Amino acid sequence: MASQVKWAVEELIHLAKMRAGQILVVGCSTSEVRGSTIGTSGSQEIAQAIIRPLLEATYHNQIYLAVQCCEHLNRALVVERALLQTYPFLEEVAVRPIAAAGGALAAQAIEHYADPTVIETIQAHAALDIGETLIGMHLKAVAVPVRLSIRQIGNARLTAARTRPKLIGGHRACYD
Repeated sequence: MASQVKWAVEELIHLAKMRAGQILVVGCSTSEVRGSTIGTSGSQEIAQAIIRPLLEATYHNQIYLAVQCCEHLNRALVVERALLQTYPFLEEVAVRPIAAAGGALAAQAIEHYADPTVIETIQAHAALDIGETLIGMHLKAVAVPVRLSIRQIGNARLTAARTRPKLIGGHRACYD
């Protein structure tokens, strides 16, 4: 499983042409990874196997990792506090995700980040959704599906997206 996550996140970073300082949001249902229905049987062991390759790949590429909490915390996000320096419009909220209210992966992010905090919303540059957790609300305005070579992590469906700037200007406009 960890090797699948490592492959998927590295492939997404490459295909999305992510640059240092950009944001990758990840939503994950460890219940779905183990083959159960979302929200029914979360697993700290699965979350720990998933968080490590996510942290390694994002750290290596100097990308910020935002881990989405579950719906009990309105899909808030666990981030490193340093992100607030780069993106000062982001605002902290007062909550600490735990496995039963926030999700197993968010609880692991709290434990593994150097200086974690939680924010309510973000506009990320790319996203990885493990288990159909609905991460689209945390992407910039124009999301583009990214087809990865890996379609599942464990038993969970895997969806990826990147964003692009809006195309404006009409029929005479030129785009790169």
